[in-house]
Amino acid sequence: MVSLIIPTHNERENLTRLLPKLNNLAAPIPFEIIVALSCENNDGSEDVVTTTPVKIFKCSQKGRATQMNAAVKESVGEILVFLHADVTPPDTFLQDICATLNGNNDAGFFSYKFDSNNFLLKINASFTAKDGIFTGGGDQCLFINRNVFLKLGGFNEQQVLMEDFEFFDRMKRNKIRYTIVKNDLIVSSRKYRSNSYFRVNLSNLLLLVLFRFGYPPVKLKKLHNRLLRSSL
Repeated sequence: MVSLIIPTHNERENLTRLLPKLNNLAAPIPFEIIVALSCENNDGSEDVVTTTPVKIFKCSQKGRATQMNAAVKESVGEILVFLHADVTPPDTFLQDICATLNGNNDAGFFSYKFDSNNFLLKINASFTAKDGIFTGGGDQCLFINRNVFLKLGGFNEQQVLMEDFEFFDRMKRNKIRYTIVKNDLIVSSRKYRSNSYFRVNLSNLLLLVLFRFGYPPVKLKKLHNRLLRSSL
C-alpha cells in the first residue's frame, strides 16, 4: 500500500485538478490519498468532489510539517509519499516509486520541470536530476519507507520553514539510501509569476544559507514572507 500525502492551504483549484490525475494513475498498486488541510484553510477544499474515496481533514495546528505528520498518523501505507498540490506526477509515478524502494534504496525524490517554457526555469529544473545544494526540497516529492520515516522521528514541527531540507539532512546523517528518479514531475511556476526570477532565486539562496547556519525557523519564515509575495 502506498499513502499519497498532500499538505495544503487554500488549494481547492489545484486539488480539483490533481486528485482525478492521481485516481487515474495506471498501476496495479494499491494506494490511498490523504489531504491534510491547514487549520486556517477557508476555501472549501474539504468539499472537493472525487470519483473515488479521498480522506480530507483539517489539522488542529498550522504548518506543513505538522500537517504531514498528522497525515502519516491517519495513513496505513508501508510507503509514504509527500506531494505538493501544485505538482503533477508522471503516469508511471507509482511504478517508479515501488521499483526504487524494491531496489537498494529506502527513499527517493523525483526530478522535475516547470509548467513554463522559460529558458531560465529550464536551467533551474535541470539541476533537480542530480544531487546538489537544493536537493530534498518539497517540490521533488519525497517518498520513503514508513518504518524509516518513523525511525527518523518524522518531520520536525518546530521547523516552520524548510522542514523538507531539515528532514533530508537527518536522512543523510543516518546514511539513508536514496536516489533521484529521473522522470520529471511538472511543478507550477506560480511563485516565479508572482515574483521575478531573480528575486525568487536570490531569496531561496539567502534562506538556504541562513538555514545552514542555524537561523531560527520562526525568523526564517518571517523573512521568507517579507522577501516573496504569495501566489495564493
